[in-house]
Amino acid sequence: MNAITISAKGQVTLRKELLQHLGVRPGDKISLDRLPNGELRVRAVRPLGKIDGFFGSLKREGQRSISIEEMNEVIAKGWAGEL
Repeated sequence: MNAITISAKGQVTLRKELLQHLGVRPGDKISLDRLPNGELRVRAVRPLGKIDGFFGSLKREGQRSISIEEMNEVIAKGWAGEL
């Protein structure tokens, strides 16, 4: 059992090994679900992901971004077997 102490402000601190078990790091979020008999379920909140987080993720350092037209040209060449 991992007992924790409640501060005067009603705050609790989870031990490092518990946070590692949840797979959370500073800045991440956890959720608490109320269960019967005064119990809580603690789970890591996993981001659903947004398209904004994907933009630029494939870009290599030192390379410029390409336009949609350039992407379409490369795709067409690939389907034609020219690449």
